[in-house]
Amino acid sequence: MTKYGPKAQEKVEKTMHEYKRGTLKMGTSGKKVRSRKQAIAIGLSEARKRGAKVPRRGR
Repeated sequence: MTKYGPKAQEKVEKTMHEYKRGTLKMGTSGKKVRSRKQAIAIGLSEARKRGAKVPRRGR
């Protein structure tokens, strides 16, 4: 059983490609993302905003 829907997985893949190329930037500061975990979190966050099937954030 998958945790994420296909659209969410697609968005995470796109952000990981940006991360690997070094073009993925953080929010308002515009700094380059250096952490793999942070890149995945950004992808899931964007997928949530677009209404994809993603579980709630853990706290």
